[in-house]
Parts: sequence; C-alpha cells; structure tokens
Amino acid sequence: MTSTRAATAIYIASPEGDTGKSTVALGILHRLTATVPKAGVFRPITRREDRDYILELLLAHSNAGLSYDECVGVSYQRLHEDPDGAIADIVDRYHAMAARCDAVVIVGSDYTDVATPTELSVNARIAVNLGAPVVLSVRARDRSPQEVAQVVELCLAELALQHAHTAAVVANRCEPGQMQAVAQACKALGPHVYVLPEEPLLVAPTAADLRTAVGGVLIHGDESLLGREVMDVLVAGMTAEHVVERLTEGVAVITPGDRSDVVLAVASAHAAEGFPSLSAVILNGGLALHRSIAELVTGLGLRLPIIATDLGTFETASAVAGARGRVTATSQRKIDTAIDIMERHVDIADLLERLSIPIPTVTTPQMFTYQLMERAQANLKRIVLPEGEDDRILRAAGRLLRRGVAELTILGEESQVRSRAAELGVDLSDATVLNPRTSDLCDQFAAQYAELRKKKGVTLEQAREIIHDVSYFGTMLVHNDIVDGMVSGAAHTTAHTVRPAFEIIKTRPEVSTVSSIFLMCLSDRVLAYGDCAIVPDPTAEELADIAISSARTAAQFGIDPRVAMLSYSTGDSGSGAGVEKVRAATELVRRRAPDLLVEGPIQYDAAVDPTVAAAKMPGSEVAGRATVLIFPDLNTGNNTYKAVQRSAGAIAIGPVLQGLNKPVNDLSRGALVEDIVNTVAITAIQAQEG
Repeated sequence: MTSTRAATAIYIASPEGDTGKSTVALGILHRLTATVPKAGVFRPITRREDRDYILELLLAHSNAGLSYDECVGVSYQRLHEDPDGAIADIVDRYHAMAARCDAVVIVGSDYTDVATPTELSVNARIAVNLGAPVVLSVRARDRSPQEVAQVVELCLAELALQHAHTAAVVANRCEPGQMQAVAQACKALGPHVYVLPEEPLLVAPTAADLRTAVGGVLIHGDESLLGREVMDVLVAGMTAEHVVERLTEGVAVITPGDRSDVVLAVASAHAAEGFPSLSAVILNGGLALHRSIAELVTGLGLRLPIIATDLGTFETASAVAGARGRVTATSQRKIDTAIDIMERHVDIADLLERLSIPIPTVTTPQMFTYQLMERAQANLKRIVLPEGEDDRILRAAGRLLRRGVAELTILGEESQVRSRAAELGVDLSDATVLNPRTSDLCDQFAAQYAELRKKKGVTLEQAREIIHDVSYFGTMLVHNDIVDGMVSGAAHTTAHTVRPAFEIIKTRPEVSTVSSIFLMCLSDRVLAYGDCAIVPDPTAEELADIAISSARTAAQFGIDPRVAMLSYSTGDSGSGAGVEKVRAATELVRRRAPDLLVEGPIQYDAAVDPTVAAAKMPGSEVAGRATVLIFPDLNTGNNTYKAVQRSAGAIAIGPVLQGLNKPVNDLSRGALVEDIVNTVAITAIQAQEG
C-alpha cells in the first residue's frame, strides 16, 4: 500500500473488566480482514512484563503483517507515572503502525492493573488523540436491563466529557432471556446498542487451565486433550452411583485418589456409549491410584486426562473455581464461537459502513476465504466427509457446523465418531453420521453400483464388498442426491478419492477431461492454476478442455477469467513439440469458447507482469493481466504451485476438481483443518452452481 492517508480506526473501550472485549474485537477484526487489504491491531496500554494474550489472539487474525512490538503503546506503570507523556508516546507509536494499515482495531485497557474510576476517561482521551470513534463494551451479566442502561448512560456521559465519539455500544454477556429487554432499555440512549448473549464456552477454562490452577501433573491420558473446555465441575463426595447420575457433558470430576469406586465408575461412564464425555478427572490429596485400579484404567484404553494434585478436596475445588478461561490464539473452538456470536448479533457491515471503511482495490487471502464462507452460508448444501476417523476432519466439521457453512454427513462407526469428537471438544450434534458397513443404504448402493459397472464384469457380491469402502459409499451418497458433494483425501490417496467419482458420477456431457485447479491466494490477488493434480501429460485437446473448465471454475469464485496457456516461449518466439502443443490447444480454446480471453503460448512472467508483457506481447488483453494460468503438463504445474506456495507464502486452496457431473474434491494428506474448511466451502459453492 503506497497511500499515506490515515487509517480508519475503531477504539473498543469498556468501563470495567469481564466485558468480553476480545469477542467484540475479534468479530470486528474478522470482518475487517475480509474488507480491507491490511487490517491492524493496536493495544495502547499493556502490562509490559507479560505478553498480552488479547493482542496475540488478534495478531493471529490480522493481515497487516506487523509484529507484536510494533502494535503496543505504553505500560500501565508509564501511564501512571506520566499520563500526558504516556499519551504522547501512544500517539507516536500508533501513527507509526497505522501508516502501514488501511484500518486498525484499537483495544483499550483491561482493568488488569489497579482499576480506577478515571480509567474510562483515559481510554476516551486516547481515542480522541488517535482520531478513533469508540465502540463501548459493557457487561450485562448479573444486571437488570435498567442497571445495564444506567451503566451505558454514565459511560456515554464520561466519553462525551472527553469529546470522544461513541459509534456503537455492545452489551455483552447478557442472559438470553433478557436480551430484548436490555436492547429496549438502552434504545433511547443515542448510539445503536447491540446485545450479545452469555456464552459459557467463552469463559470456560480448559483442562490445562485446571491442571495449572491445582499445580497438578498429568498421570494418564492424551495430553492433546488438555485443550478441551471444562463446562462444569463435580466434586465427588457421594457414592459412585450418585456421581455417575450427576455427570454432564464436558464435566471435570474432582475425587480423592483413593476413591477407587468413583474413579472406575466415571472412567467406565466416559467410555460407555450413551453417557456424557468427561473433560478430565482430578485426583486430589496426593493419593496415588491403587496399582490394580491404574491397570484397569489403562486397560480401558481411555484418552481421558487424569490429573493428580497434592491439594486437599477443599483447596482443589477452590482453585478450580477460580480458574477462568480466555479466548486465546490457540483456542480455536472459542474463536469460532466468538466470531459466530458477533456475526449473528451485530450488523458489523453496517457498523463499518458508518465508519467509512475504504473500499478495497485488491483481494487478499482473508478477503477471498471470507467470501467463500459467505457464499456457502447463503445457500446451505449437504457435504459428505468420508474420513470420520481423522481428528482433522472432526475438528473441521465442528468449525463448519458452528459457522453454518454446510450441512454435514460424516462416515464412520457412529459411537466412535461422536465419542472422539466429544473428547476433542467438538460439537457434532447437527451432523449426520453413517456407517458404510451397516447402513440401510448398503443394499441399494450395491445394486446400483453393480448395474453401473456390469459391463466391467462387477457382480452384485463384489459390489456389496466395494460399497463398504468409505470413498465408494460417499460417492454413492452424492450420486443419489442424498448429499450435494464430497470432500475426501485427508487420509487417502487422490486416486482413492477420484476413482469412484470417475466410475459413478462421471464427466459432464460437454467435458471429456476431468482436471483440477488450485486457487492461489497471493498477498493482493487470487489466481487459478490448472492442472496441477490430475492429468500427467495432456494432449492439445485435453489441454483445451482444462483451460475452458478452469476458466469456468475461476468465474464461479469471482475471478474474471483471462487465460494464459503457459509455455517456455511467448508468441512466435520459439518452437518445439511442447510449444506446438500449447499453440494448438490455444486455437482449440478460441474455436470452442470464442468469448473467452485467452493467450498462448506465453511465458509465466509475460502472463502476470505488465512490464514484461509490454515488451514481449504488446496490445494483448491477457498478457500482464492473466488470472487463469494453464500449465503444459502435471510436472510443471505441480512444482510451480508448490514453489509459489512455499516461496511466496501463498495460500493454495485445492485441488478443486472440475468436469464431473457433481462436485467431489480431494484433500492433501497433509491438509490442515483450515484447508478442509475452505475445501468444503468451495464444494458447497460448486453444488450451488449446479
């Protein structure tokens, strides 16, 4: 960004602690990164001796590329010692970072230091000096609607006294049944008031937080499950049967280490189908499990974290009661929940419009992926995920369901899938789980597959066995319109994912070649690369198919297709079999799709760099502005997309398969949860397009 204009800023302030400012800030920042190329974060006041967890959380979602140190102002101590000098320093540091941003979310103080009645006034002064309108966040929890309105009125008066402009008010952590009454009570106060419900998950500590609180050690279980949120605590002071009947989802059970009956009862309940999934067991009193009991627990194969502490029952319960969860950069379930709450209850687009957020002229990766989610949410489609045994799939499913991106069907043994999801803290209550080995659909699918493949000699008995395979079963769900698309490949090869689609779904009538593109999200634009995954050495006819399909797919995702048929020479400057193949393919594209802008053969630099294009191919409508780049073979395409992904830091979404009658998409076996989420959104959009 070369402009020197001042960045648009939003200052989030509160009159007290525990108002959920991080939720408000995260929701606004999430929308900003989808709206402007560079959305930054600034914390004017921090505790210098500690890393600020809110700043680290927000920086993980910022797209401005600034470091932690560049985004902090002064310490509480500096502010107390010299308020005027501190504010001058804050202004200097803010403008230094804001010069590199289009918009900045400024998050005021947390009242983690010694809170004073003037702290809101200080935040108001800072907001005025930074030229930022204020979004006021107040706590509605444990207050009547009238009390919330009184707090808001007092704060607005204090902000006005310092000449700060309040753009909006967020009454956060409200009892769901009082939300409408709170909104009504605050309606006449001036700024628009948004009301957010209390969400227990956002303040729930994790099992790791409880371990820290009691000074405990993990003596059994999967350490990765310590990140699960603890939704309740049960001190087991009664007999085992009464403990079991009081278990709830996500509860942590506190019991002395010598209560073998309780330990066995809760461990068995956790393992049993139909009982709640626990978050942890805390053994207090410094009493080790009896050796035989420990062996029994191990024999159950539980991954449930069991934590031991030397504290007594009262001390353990007190320490646990004082543990409070935070929305941190690593708490993905809380992050998704916070963003979802903001999107459902705050009209952020309207808020940003009133703040005159600039219209972007580029497309960043965050903008593009946000647009994918918005389009998928607008018309929900049903997507099947065949690999229900993979933790990444389950975590992605939880995020997709929470964000309302798609309706999901997951394949696997239902009790195992749901049990593992519960252990991971993933809510799959809105997902359908089908077992390909026992489903009532197996006979129907087997008969259909045998009929489809009878010319290949497939018998009904063979079909019955084949259809138990998750890829074939999932593809049959798509074939029968029970779901609209499939995403697989996290734990299977591309061939294992694609072969059933070739056999069952088959290609569109006008397409003879199934191919793929990668959507390459660069820092300022999105390009389509094809084919980088499917066709090893395409003929000229196949290359033309790939180009036309890639242009159509790119257009589905908002990319204006300008097709470059890549080669090692540009125009008429070179010759050879490879160049001639590309030249012939280009002519085929022009004949078959006369309205499509296409150029070839052309080198990569001439395709994307206007300066090179002006020298090598002046006057071309594609050269220097190409958005769809077609590689002459798989060797070139696959290596190029990986080189750009790793060396340029691009986000590669795909491969997105094209040419099939219905959408089936493949994942890399190294796919991250975010990759799975994006691919499901893309598959849903393909299904919307029919």
